[in-house]
Amino acid sequence: MRAKDSARLSTLRLLTAAMKQKEVDERIELDDAQVLGILEKMIKQRRESIAQFEKASRQDLADKEKAEIVVLSVYLPQKMSDAELASAVAAAVTESGASGIKDMGKVMAILKPKIAGRADMGAASALVKTKLSG
Repeated sequence: MRAKDSARLSTLRLLTAAMKQKEVDERIELDDAQVLGILEKMIKQRRESIAQFEKASRQDLADKEKAEIVVLSVYLPQKMSDAELASAVAAAVTESGASGIKDMGKVMAILKPKIAGRADMGAASALVKTKLSG
């Protein structure tokens, strides 16, 4: 507020409003994993909006959404490297005892809490699928 950074302030207000809304709706106290989930959801919404704005030739709105992603990304944990993700996938496959593609759900159930907020779940899912089918 004191820095007069209105874009950052409005983005943080949106974040706190989303967190309070979830707490009120579900009558719970949010833990770190749930806050990360809210952050990821907000970033995903912004990415979808950017695609729509760019398709409609509204670069001004797309730039605003990109700036919000930058502000929100600061609060996410550091991303995993590709090697770390591959290692986590291999460990989850071993831990679950998966033998084929039919066991993908078991592997993802083990993997998801370990990489939440630190890696793209789509990329992880693709890695698991490749590992199990190969």
